[in-house]
Formats: sequence, C-alpha cells, structure tokens
Amino acid sequence: MTTERGRQLGIISHRSGRRDLVVYDREDPDSCVATVALTAEEASAIAELLGTGRIVEHLAELHRQVEGLVTEQLPIAPGSPYVGRPLGDTQARTRTSASIVAVVREGQVVASPRPDFVFAAGDVVVVVGTGEGTAAVAAILADG
Repeated sequence: MTTERGRQLGIISHRSGRRDLVVYDREDPDSCVATVALTAEEASAIAELLGTGRIVEHLAELHRQVEGLVTEQLPIAPGSPYVGRPLGDTQARTRTSASIVAVVREGQVVASPRPDFVFAAGDVVVVVGTGEGTAAVAAILADG
C-alpha cells in the first residue's frame, strides 16, 4: 500500500509462516529500507486492519449500491456437515445463486476462497446474494 505521504509499505508472507512488514525506499521502490518481523498476533492484527475491515466496508458499499443484494456472515458450527470438507462440496453458488466471497479464520481473511478451501469449525463465511440465496447457503452450511 502507499500512504498519504507517499511511503510504500508491504507485508511479506514467507512459506515458513513468518511475516514481515517492509518499508520501501522512496527513490527505489524495488529496494527495502526497513523490515520488521511480526509475531503471529501482530500479523493477525494488521490483517484485520487491512483485510477484514476493507472487505466488509466494500461489501457494505455494494449493498448500498445494489438493491436486493444482501451480505451475511455465517459461522461454521462444530456440528456442520462441512467441517473438514472443501467449499466446492457445498455447491452453494449452483444451488442458491449466492456466492461465498470470503472466509474469516482466526482473524485472518481468505478472500475469494477456491473450491478446494477446506472449512474448519469456527470459520465465518461471508456470503453475498439475495436474502433468499444467503438463507439457503446458511441452511446448507448448517444441515447439508
């Protein structure tokens, strides 16, 4: 991201799970002038600030712009038949015409999850569609 003062910041997520906050050089945006290693809690806090709020804000704006569009946040309960199963197994879009646009897990947002994304108990699924469609997705996630 670029700050109002023109500083470029980024988050690097390493395969090892380590995450770094980086500040890029003003004169050479390909060079880093500072790196801050983040703990898991710090990375989650930044992800929440940059991700969750922005997605929810964007969806709320869409809701205001498009009459009939509903956004719902649906929890995956421990007893859901989809705990441990991939999103594609729900066939939610085909069955309801509503779309699963994000999943929030432990404070981190997975935007546009792929069909092979595996649900876990406690996930919060963000669904966009008509009221009827989002209610149908809720029923699928709860009962199959």
